[in-house]
Amino acid sequence: MFKAWMLPLALLSSGTAIAQTAANAPVVSPDVKPNAQDNAGLRKVGAEVLFWSQAQRDANFPHMEKIFPGHIAKAGKKVRRLPQGKQLAIPESEIESFLDAQNVGGLIVLKNGRIVLERYARGYGAQGRWTSFSVAKSFTSTLVGAAIRDGFIKSVDEPVTKYIPELVGSGYDGVSIAQLLTMTSGVKWNEDYTSPTSDVARMFIEPVPAGVDPTVHYMKKLPREFAPGSKWVYKTGETNLIGVLVMRATKRPLATYLSQKIWSKGMEQDAFWMTDPSGNEVSGCCLSVSLRDYARLGQFALEGGKGVVPAHWFAEATRSHADVGPPGSGYGYGYQWWTYPNGRIGAQGIFGQTIRIDPKAKVVIVISAAAPKATDQAYGKARTAFLEKLFAAAAN
Repeated sequence: MFKAWMLPLALLSSGTAIAQTAANAPVVSPDVKPNAQDNAGLRKVGAEVLFWSQAQRDANFPHMEKIFPGHIAKAGKKVRRLPQGKQLAIPESEIESFLDAQNVGGLIVLKNGRIVLERYARGYGAQGRWTSFSVAKSFTSTLVGAAIRDGFIKSVDEPVTKYIPELVGSGYDGVSIAQLLTMTSGVKWNEDYTSPTSDVARMFIEPVPAGVDPTVHYMKKLPREFAPGSKWVYKTGETNLIGVLVMRATKRPLATYLSQKIWSKGMEQDAFWMTDPSGNEVSGCCLSVSLRDYARLGQFALEGGKGVVPAHWFAEATRSHADVGPPGSGYGYGYQWWTYPNGRIGAQGIFGQTIRIDPKAKVVIVISAAAPKATDQAYGKARTAFLEKLFAAAAN
């Protein structure tokens, strides 16, 4: 039966101390349950997350665990230091103007792994967490690389149906893991956030038989529209399938695997990952992470994820496999990572969530925001213009 809190899960586009279990024993991730006394009321509001007022976005984006259920990815005892570097030569008035105009909660810039700019606003702070929206897709992609290095997955050339056999006979016949990662499966999908009949809105609404994964239940009914590998279409549902695939391959929750492979190896604070109606993490979105830990993830990608993913994983994951802008523009899509002009790469989510990386200059920029709209062209252009200022300042 549909519950009010399920809708935003479709729309939102245990550390070193974890005990090692026997080979066939389940690996359990810690649960988080909403703390509010009136959970039903809060979840009803949450179902309208795309239409929250600015005050609601400001209040809820840093505290999603108070509204939604989820799992915890535990940080470890050894934290990667982010020492202070030479501060960027940008007038404070320009920084404050950007924070205010873009409704930014947090902004951080790393140069060679050192903090050269860090600002908080809107009640956010260094000890808090902010929701990721689709920035989480790049985290999920990285777990595929980890699973390949660990031997749980042989390669991205394997068929999706090997790990999710329920998809046999569906539009995903003959689709590879790589084509899921690059969103080029050819399966028909509608990502229109404004339409209640779009796939992204309906994915978790339909009744699901007991014991059946809701993502697989919905996705296996979708028809094929194009030949696999021939066309890029943005599909949050396919990132959710990637999450199912990783869970099936590793036999553990995503939050647990994220903790074991990444979070326990240098992150400062626990991460919170919202769960779907079946209790599995919503891998296409819904992580809550501190600003500095977002920056550490960017630095981790910049440095190639040594010891966690295969040696050339990030080189392949962050190159363009599909053009998403004019040919030669530099705008493309890799393994759940975006590519930009000037050789830059990044992760992004609605309402202004941004990780932008310049591999050549060794610069990582993170923005956590509560933009007035989920997507807005003018907002995006203004953000890009300020990012260019930051990159230019960091180059000096």
